[in-house]
Amino acid sequence: MKIRLRINGRSVELAQPTPLIDYLAGLKVDPRAVAVEVNGHILERSEFAGTTLAQGDSVEIVRMVGGGSSGPLPSTSVSAPKFVNKSV
Repeated sequence: MKIRLRINGRSVELAQPTPLIDYLAGLKVDPRAVAVEVNGHILERSEFAGTTLAQGDSVEIVRMVGGGSSGPLPSTSVSAPKFVNKSV
């Protein structure tokens, strides 16, 4: 039984209702590296295993991106805009 749902704003068709964990595995996504919202509910990671994607669901999957800097920020070639006070 094929189902249609929206994932990250795109219409997706799956062969059948699919466990979230299986869907993430099919994308080769580490469940520890994403946040998932299903139908407006942000899931705790402990809920991933018990969640099945179903007909009409609206899903957002967001990858966590680490970052940081061990030193000063690099300089950029963009300069701040200059403002002219014309009221003088």
